Amino acid sequence: MTKKTTTSANKSSKRELPVAAKIGLAVTGTAILGLYIGMTVYYNGHFYPKTSVGGIPCGNETSDYVESKNISGADDYLLTVYDRRDTKFHIAGMDIDYEYVATGEEAALLSRQNPFAWPAEIFRSHTLELNRSFVYSAEKLASVVQELSLFDEDYIEAPEDAHLDIGEEGYEVIPEVLGNTPIPEQILSEITNAIDNQETSLTLSDDCYVAPEVYATDSIIADTAAQLDRYMSSTIHYDIDGADENLTGTMILHMLDISEDGTVTVNSDRVAQFVQKLASTYNTYGDVREFVTSKGDTVKIGGGDYGWVINKKAEAEQILSDLSGGTPVTREPVYEQRAVQSGLDDIGNTYVEIDYTNQHLWYYKAGSLVMETDIVSGNINRGNGSPDGIFKIVYCQRNATLVGEDYESNVKYFMPFAYNVGIHDASWRNSFGGEIYKKSGSHGCINVPEDAAKTLIDAMDLGTPVIAYYREPVKLTAENARISNAYSYVKPEEED
Repeated sequence: MTKKTTTSANKSSKRELPVAAKIGLAVTGTAILGLYIGMTVYYNGHFYPKTSVGGIPCGNETSDYVESKNISGADDYLLTVYDRRDTKFHIAGMDIDYEYVATGEEAALLSRQNPFAWPAEIFRSHTLELNRSFVYSAEKLASVVQELSLFDEDYIEAPEDAHLDIGEEGYEVIPEVLGNTPIPEQILSEITNAIDNQETSLTLSDDCYVAPEVYATDSIIADTAAQLDRYMSSTIHYDIDGADENLTGTMILHMLDISEDGTVTVNSDRVAQFVQKLASTYNTYGDVREFVTSKGDTVKIGGGDYGWVINKKAEAEQILSDLSGGTPVTREPVYEQRAVQSGLDDIGNTYVEIDYTNQHLWYYKAGSLVMETDIVSGNINRGNGSPDGIFKIVYCQRNATLVGEDYESNVKYFMPFAYNVGIHDASWRNSFGGEIYKKSGSHGCINVPEDAAKTLIDAMDLGTPVIAYYREPVKLTAENARISNAYSYVKPEEED
């Protein structure tokens, strides 16, 4: 049997590195270790890359670098202030002795950095907050703020309250005006706070300005508007023939007063002015008017006591009552005296016409002639001329005794229309008409034949208009002419 021999390869399973390789590895390890140690030493005194401290980029920089930046930054500090008009104002650090106070915090932040972790940390971003400390002169700041042009008188606009503006056609809500009247103490406070917080921009708040006392959104505006609307809804349409007279919402608006607390009240003086205008327009009492006579011509006649008279006091009171209701109203004016027909043409087609010049009387009813007759009126030459004007039948009396200073007469039919002057029968007369009245006329009454007087009284209604006129100028001085407001009345002393 043959015996095998063991070779040298079988004596060992590992092969040793060459000496040169071993040396290379040792050198590389030493270099890496040296690099690590060197970088660790470096980042023990420098901030990692991608680091910012208090907003200052300082990668691979020292804490002294950051501190120097803060010091130089204080020299360049500028606060921009924006006011309500968006106007810019500037406050420079140098004007207020603005300085950075170094406290060593930059170095403290760097000391908290772990330099041994640099292999991982150099690839990350690091944002560090820095509590800076600055000092400045409060006195200089107050002086600089005081000199800002936002305090200039010609720059300042005063605030205005929101209010209701009453115009010709209605009212509108006028919004408040904020204005820009500054409050110095508040402005200084906000600027001081901004500088203390190292801000570079500041927009002054509304607290820095004097504010209006009333805003358009305030309840006082809405409440006042609601009151105005209610009053303006209380319109009045006056029921007057031939007229379209209204107290409109706009007219009502101009009768109102608004107090400081927003309470709306009706101004009684303005109501009275409206009522006076109403009365001046529609009162027909004593008005001079043109009248078409039975002869077809036209005469002018006024005076007398016939016509519409608005009771001004009662009408004003009624308006105040209507305005409190808040709803439209249709009604007549409140009259103190009424006429037969509504409107300015108030005589209508039922009336007595007396032509003193022609000594004739006509009576129309519903437009038809009922009767006509000659008359004898007051003795014009003795100062007893009958009153002229527009009157109304006051009452109708049968079997009356007429008594004067120097006479007493019994009549069957008496229809007075002007104080104690009336139409009556005159049984003692044999003739009527012509110029009898100039020499032997009555004491003022209208004498008519008995049958004419009976026809009149049988057909007459109380309040029937009486239009009595002269065709030539006359001067009436009798007491009955004065009391009855005769058109041609003159005071006795003015007769000549």
